[in-house]
Amino acid sequence: MAETRAAIRYAKAALSLATDKQVAEAINSDMVLIYKTIQDNPELDEAIKNAVVKSEDKKAILSKVFPNVNAMVQELFKVLDANKRLDLIGAVANKYTELFDIQNGKESATVTTAVPITEEVEAKVLAKIKELTNKAVTVKNIVDESILGGFILRVGDIQYNGSIANKLNTLKREFTIN
Repeated sequence: MAETRAAIRYAKAALSLATDKQVAEAINSDMVLIYKTIQDNPELDEAIKNAVVKSEDKKAILSKVFPNVNAMVQELFKVLDANKRLDLIGAVANKYTELFDIQNGKESATVTTAVPITEEVEAKVLAKIKELTNKAVTVKNIVDESILGGFILRVGDIQYNGSIANKLNTLKREFTIN
């Protein structure tokens, strides 16, 4: 929990500075790249979070993996390093993107499905999103085989559970109560 709060604080500060310097969108592109790269490469994530790896080595890794990021992002690397929080870079990048979307009136929707989302399911999801919110929404798909079928949609604080596992659990509760 403390790591999340720290990541939010760094992300808010970075977004505030980027907005003041009118480079918030460019920084957001870099943050999306950083988050996606770290998520897609467990070895990179492990190296950044490993307490045994020296700070200089972590900075060198980040500089080699992200040589073309904005100078402000490079400064963020330095600030995180100086505060011994370089392990938070992935969380900071994710929080920055979330805050940037909120600042620009965009909402992020998470769709959990048993299999990767198809165009048909995506159309249903977008229809459900239009019922729930008037904002522009980006859809992120999470695959979780335990829901068996259907989908779980989360937009902000609103959740719609149309999964088969949920329907089966509801039936199970009805039969055990009666």
